[in-house]
Amino acid sequence: MTKQAKQELYEQLLIEADAVIDSNISWIGNTANLCALIQSHFQHWWCGFYFVNTNNQLELGPFVGPVACTLISHGKGVCGTAWKEQKTIIVPDVHQFEGHIACSAASNSEIVVPIFKGETTVAVLDIDSVEFNTFDETDQYYLERLVKRLPF
Repeated sequence: MTKQAKQELYEQLLIEADAVIDSNISWIGNTANLCALIQSHFQHWWCGFYFVNTNNQLELGPFVGPVACTLISHGKGVCGTAWKEQKTIIVPDVHQFEGHIACSAASNSEIVVPIFKGETTVAVLDIDSVEFNTFDETDQYYLERLVKRLPF
């Protein structure tokens, strides 16, 4: 996919996200709809959200794809590392990421975007691909814009 084609898909995704995100419903409905929107545009292997729970772990939330890990510790795997470092992490080859948590052997690349309430990370958006080198700065730019739309 060309960079321009990817940008156009993301621009459409943002428009559709604005139409479905509703500040009057819980995070469950909003994040479930965002998973569906992302998948309808990009057909990734796995797309979902993990939320910081009361035990200070990332707990599985709405997702699209095969069965996933349910709890992830702070600083562990790509999701826990993005949470700890409070920044988006792009992994071109998950098999080269030290401490990668392999929820699925089919996953080969990943992007994890932290979601903030104020200065605190409250969740992460995690997307996996069966292809290597799927994600880049274009994905990061648009996915960071997307998660900022969530009403936390």
